[in-house]
Amino acid sequence: MTQTLHILNTEFVLHPLGGVFWIDQSLLLISDVHLGKVAHFRKFGAAVPRKAVHKNFMLLDKLVAHFKPFHICFLGDLFHSSLNKEWQLFENWVAKTPSKISLVTGNHDIIAPEKFDALEIEQYQELIVKDFLLTHHPEERESYFNFCGHIHPAIRLQGFGRQRLRLPCFFKSTHQLILPAFGEFTGTHVLKPNKSDEVYVIVENEVVKV
Repeated sequence: MTQTLHILNTEFVLHPLGGVFWIDQSLLLISDVHLGKVAHFRKFGAAVPRKAVHKNFMLLDKLVAHFKPFHICFLGDLFHSSLNKEWQLFENWVAKTPSKISLVTGNHDIIAPEKFDALEIEQYQELIVKDFLLTHHPEERESYFNFCGHIHPAIRLQGFGRQRLRLPCFFKSTHQLILPAFGEFTGTHVLKPNKSDEVYVIVENEVVKV
């Protein structure tokens, strides 16, 4: 189940896979996929199942099929590090995906820009669309609302019997929305909300405001 937000009189949809869809622009925002991380782990002997390499692409396909966006913008850390076997899988995914694709570069995006140019993927340090600023690192700038990633936000909830849950979330403050990490095996960072913040956790294929 998705969750709809109205920000600056504009409608956005939060999806439990971690994407944000800007309806008016037919723009899908995704952050911190970290492609290649599974192959990187396996290369150095980590016991990660081979099928996990394909998981991110399956989830991307599911998200794109749901929204059918004209434009997909990755908000940084699309790839975890240097080129490895997953680049060819990414090339295949781009070839079959009809959407325009852009990348706002993050700190992990060290692959040569020419590789993205060859796939007709536009790269930016930041993007401004109307009153919205799209970045990788959280950014505060007067007169703009910021969509970003990088933090891999999560929140810790405590239930009965000292039960504790650590759940990935969309973390919204007055002028900013931090997207959860999309990729598998990315880890999370627990944030503590203020009274004015809004937190939308991802749990059991739903986005739930807490």
